[in-house]
Amino acid sequence: MPVDFSRLQSRSRGRVVLPDSPDYDGVRQVWNASIQRHPAAILQCAGAADVREGVRFAAEQGLTLAVRAGGHNVAGLGTCDDGLVLDLRALQGVRIDPAAKRARVQAGVTWGVFDHEAQAFGLATPGGVMSTTGIAGFTLGGGFGWISRRHGTASDNLRSVDIVTASGDARTVDAESDPELFWGLRGGGGNFGVATSFEYALHDVGPEVVAGPLIYPMDQAHDVLSGWAAAIGGLRDEAMSVAVLRTAPPDPPFPEHLWGQPVLSLSLMWIGAPQDAESALAPLRSLGRPAVDAFGPKPYTAFQKAQDRYWSPGAENYWKADYLTGLDDAAVGTLVEAGKSFSSPASDIKIVGFGGVLARTPEDFSAYGNRSAAALVNINTRWTASTPTVDHVGWTRDLWDQLHRLATGVYVNFLGQEGANRVFEAYGAEKFRRLTALKATWDPENFFHVNQNIPPRP
Repeated sequence: MPVDFSRLQSRSRGRVVLPDSPDYDGVRQVWNASIQRHPAAILQCAGAADVREGVRFAAEQGLTLAVRAGGHNVAGLGTCDDGLVLDLRALQGVRIDPAAKRARVQAGVTWGVFDHEAQAFGLATPGGVMSTTGIAGFTLGGGFGWISRRHGTASDNLRSVDIVTASGDARTVDAESDPELFWGLRGGGGNFGVATSFEYALHDVGPEVVAGPLIYPMDQAHDVLSGWAAAIGGLRDEAMSVAVLRTAPPDPPFPEHLWGQPVLSLSLMWIGAPQDAESALAPLRSLGRPAVDAFGPKPYTAFQKAQDRYWSPGAENYWKADYLTGLDDAAVGTLVEAGKSFSSPASDIKIVGFGGVLARTPEDFSAYGNRSAAALVNINTRWTASTPTVDHVGWTRDLWDQLHRLATGVYVNFLGQEGANRVFEAYGAEKFRRLTALKATWDPENFFHVNQNIPPRP
């Protein structure tokens, strides 16, 4: 029998969007165009009360429930077929307390919005490497960004979370009220409830930082990437770097003679005293002969937005990622050759340098794991209908297979739809045991399963 969604609409402030609604196709579409799902209804939640009603309604009706927040989950886990989607994008509240250095942020917010408010006071907490990332899934999965070597992950800076549990109850979880659940929420993803708002610690960052890319032609890529891999572990905590292999787009700061050509970019950020930037980043600044050196003072918010235009919605995407013990010479060679042969010019390969506070934080501090990894590689393959028909997925998997020998685990936020074994890899045996025990307590029927799922322990 068809579900009568008029009862849900009568209980909610937000709008219920049905398949016969004129804007249904636009509302149902998620960031990754490779994911095409057709939910029975989408509740555009106006507040936490709507989330409670949606959870209770889905449970009463036996509907699959998916939760969509503000960002770009590559696996498309913010939607489902034939179930109910809770769309949280209207939850846009941000309150900054500069005296206490705390922020209370609702789940539909992206880092660009959060940073705009916090930077008015020269404050920040670790966000993504682009401003269009949503805070909710990012934080629940751990969340590292440009200031993480100094200030840890977004989840490390979490002070409390408002959630709606599988029973439809609302509760605030922190280290005092329920330390084990709070441990699990910091890295365990959306397995234990629907997060409606987050309280973060803030740090003095910006409004101006010293940051920017060094861009190299591909004939220097092997030597520069080898030098980068050797240097990143010894950088001061205030420094962060991401190496990116890509095809140069026809945009500044890429010089015109490199447009359409493979390049290596070293993106750098320094959040310490500006006068120390050159000496602190000297091990990277001295590598090779960059065609472009755009490292210098700039607004923190501007640098956070620098990659946004290359990762807008509407394209198809396939990712494969791993934490790595490091990059040996063979891996550098593999990466450089891949950078010359992308299956699509819109793709890139990002290698994130770790260490600093991330590595010094105890592994059992939260569910987020793999803190001792030297680096993380994320192969971001992206294409549109106009891209020549090739096997983009196969190209990505082949490259990942060649690098996987160096893997120590995987970052749950970069997982696609890769199965239970890969979710296990994100946590390891001991953390997975704790997480399945938490799941058995808070969601014994696995109601929240449209996620990187952790099953309840029998």
